[in-house]
Amino acid sequence: MSSLTTIGKDFQDVFKELGKVVVGQQEVMKQVLVAIMCNGNALLESVPGLAKTLTIKTLAEIMDLKFSRIQNTPDLMPSDITGTYIIEEEDGKRKFKFQPGPIFANIVLADEINRATPKTQAALLEAMQEKQVTVGNKTFKLEEPFFILATQNPIEQEGTYPLPEAQQDRFLLKIKLDYPSFEEELEIVDRFAEGTGQFNLRAIVKKEHIARLQTYTKQVPIANDIKKYAVKVITATRQRKDLIEYGASPRASIAIVMAAKAKALIEGRKFVSKEDIKEMAFPVLRHRIVLNFEAQRKNLTEDDVIKELL
Repeated sequence: MSSLTTIGKDFQDVFKELGKVVVGQQEVMKQVLVAIMCNGNALLESVPGLAKTLTIKTLAEIMDLKFSRIQNTPDLMPSDITGTYIIEEEDGKRKFKFQPGPIFANIVLADEINRATPKTQAALLEAMQEKQVTVGNKTFKLEEPFFILATQNPIEQEGTYPLPEAQQDRFLLKIKLDYPSFEEELEIVDRFAEGTGQFNLRAIVKKEHIARLQTYTKQVPIANDIKKYAVKVITATRQRKDLIEYGASPRASIAIVMAAKAKALIEGRKFVSKEDIKEMAFPVLRHRIVLNFEAQRKNLTEDDVIKELL
């Protein structure tokens, strides 16, 4: 796991294994891996039934990571996520014992995060930001590597608690999933309506290698002019008052450079190109800018505005 060529090959193998289970969605898988290489969290947005859970669960298996899933509902309590103290009897004595919740895993899928109440969302955010959880007056460190991949459904807004901008900013990327093409959908039907749906997967990347890969990501060189271009893109979000009400914070500048480095590493390249910055601008910025009334009146989406900035 040392040279860039072998790293590039490892990622090709990861995509090949993922392809055994997940049809299409190449870009999505690449962006989820980018988040993991940057030690960041990702927000996945799509209508139901586009294999978000399947993709993440499969990825966890291929990367030898412990997976858990939290189904967010309005009555979910923070302790349902973090864990709670239970009373146990031992030698006739009663004592409190901590029972860890589903947050104690390597990859946590927080399904429909916008269905949880703000209080429960906050419990997830402490884990995302600090990689720890606090229960009562005790703090528990989470095992590294640790990632939260949250999903939300863009159409159904009944009974949801949209994530405030400050909380969305904690996500490195916001990844959008699209419907498969006709050929891909045929392949999905063949595979899951006629096949067994059982797949033998092998772990390509070992858990202990991930920290090393994250270090390599930071070391990918980026030329000064490309770094300046990246920061220009971010600062432009604060200057285009004709379209954007609130621009992105400096956290976005770090995110776009890191994400571009990770993308280059995954593709087996030794440097960051301008194309990497342009491609990663979309998942890095789409949840960090707030469009103004004028842009909304013209029916522009966040992606339309980012395209114009670039």
